Amino acid sequence: MVFAGTLPAADSRLVGLVMPDATVIAGVNVTQAKASPFGQYVLTLVTPHDRQLQALATLTGFDPRQDVSELLVATNSGGRSATGLVLARGTFHVDTLTAAATLAGAATETYKDIAILEIPGGTQGVAFLDTTLAVLGDVASIKGAIDRQPAAAQHLGASVVAQIGQLSGANDAWVLANVPPAGLHLPSAAPTVRGLDLPSLQQIQQATVAVKFGASATVTAQAQLDTAQNATTLAGLLQLLANMAQMQAEKAPEAAALAKSVSATANGSTVSVTFSMPEAQIQQLVQSRQHDRQAGKIEPKRMQ
Repeated sequence: MVFAGTLPAADSRLVGLVMPDATVIAGVNVTQAKASPFGQYVLTLVTPHDRQLQALATLTGFDPRQDVSELLVATNSGGRSATGLVLARGTFHVDTLTAAATLAGAATETYKDIAILEIPGGTQGVAFLDTTLAVLGDVASIKGAIDRQPAAAQHLGASVVAQIGQLSGANDAWVLANVPPAGLHLPSAAPTVRGLDLPSLQQIQQATVAVKFGASATVTAQAQLDTAQNATTLAGLLQLLANMAQMQAEKAPEAAALAKSVSATANGSTVSVTFSMPEAQIQQLVQSRQHDRQAGKIEPKRMQ
């Protein structure tokens, strides 16, 4: 995927702390996202759903939406368990945060001269490598990140680092998945979409999704499949679904408007999907789906 981006690429020190066998890596330029009204809205939706991560936020007392300028999230678990890292660049008053966490009952473990604050009775923690860099996640993953210092070291493959640079240099938020969908274990609350249980989805080898905020939010996704034939099939099915959604304008006008901007194409074994929509309309669509989910109109995804 090639971008002609003008945004700052992902912080090289954060990238250098990612585990070499990471299967999913995601990043958010929080500072840039906050420059957009819709980006600000999206950030208000970003709250930790894991109980241990909620407890961690309570212990440390900082608000990622206010104190953080960049986030990088990585896991090698495929979503099966709460293992992985949240790497945050920002401004952290380490002494104050450490004192507050200790007062709240956090245990402290020193590893290679770095203090790790651990949630009582849990496996999650946080370490401040300096006043501008925080590492959150399970303790084993935090120790792995500490082992991967110094900052100049690079543990990811050159092609992955290049993709991260391209994605982060042109977008406000992005995800890189080096694992087929079958290897991802989505939360049970994740919504299911009828018609997307497609055989060709299982042939995806790698996928990226990127979002650029602005007057209109633009989403670009690419998927690498095993064969050109499967790529053509998937692109055709996705475009068909978008065309069908346009026919539901009376029942779901926001979704139909979004589907109208969808373009799904295949180039060799690569499928590209792009769509854009005014931020106000996307916000209405998100709020509408939230209302439907709360009203029980959207079924949660059933685990196989």
